[in-house]
Amino acid sequence: MMATSRAAPTMTGFEAVLLRLSGVLIPAALAPWAVALGGVLAGWWQPEGRWAVYLAGTALAVAGARRWTLAVRERFVREAALPQLLKRKLREIYPLLAPKDADLVERGLRQFFLACLRSHGYFVAMPSRAVDALWSAFCQSPQAYQDWCQSALGYVPEHSAAQVLGRKAHHNDGLRRAWYWACRDEAIDPRRPSRLPLLFALDAKLAIPDGFHYAPDTAAMAPAGRLPPSGVLHFGTDFSASNHCGGFQDFGGAEPPGSAANASDSSDGGDASSGDGGD
Repeated sequence: MMATSRAAPTMTGFEAVLLRLSGVLIPAALAPWAVALGGVLAGWWQPEGRWAVYLAGTALAVAGARRWTLAVRERFVREAALPQLLKRKLREIYPLLAPKDADLVERGLRQFFLACLRSHGYFVAMPSRAVDALWSAFCQSPQAYQDWCQSALGYVPEHSAAQVLGRKAHHNDGLRRAWYWACRDEAIDPRRPSRLPLLFALDAKLAIPDGFHYAPDTAAMAPAGRLPPSGVLHFGTDFSASNHCGGFQDFGGAEPPGSAANASDSSDGGDASSGDGGD
């Protein structure tokens, strides 16, 4: 197994056990209610008033378990050690990167994994070639990658190459989820960004060959008046525009219902909100 860069654990043994059991505990809490409802429908018994108290307690317990699980996993994504060799492999691919640049790319990979965590298992696309190189290096050690992702996310994301908005709705919505949650992570309004989140700024910042260069919006490129070496500049505002197929109204399902209607009243900042995505 690849060596890790930090020895301090970010998850207690008790937390690790509960996370492993989280997929079983919640269904186990709901199972008696399925039996109770089946019995009522079959005429075996009649519902009682005290059931409402039990039901409320079950709902609170399940909601609390979900919030706790998300909080523990998020702390793990932000703090848990990644294999030491990853940044070395990254600098072999891009020799001009300094050690501090590699640290920045690692932060970008963590931000990508946070987007995966908050997307509840729905596909999240990779928007950066630099971060993609680090992710690909991680995937080359399957056991280390699987162990880390199971603790961090509860599943193992399949690697997919970095990309930009295009013709496939599935890929576009994956990018929209990455954009939405990266913006929320840095208190940026995803519809009216004043700056770029790290994950979408890295390729230009580090001058990655063939990297994907972004600007917050079309006005942001006006003062410089220059295009990247590829001649193509992408814009953050495209993720909430109808220029490409897919769920542009709610960032591929990442944004909670009703948020789009209030977009004109929003400003940079605000707490991240969990939302299931769909294609």
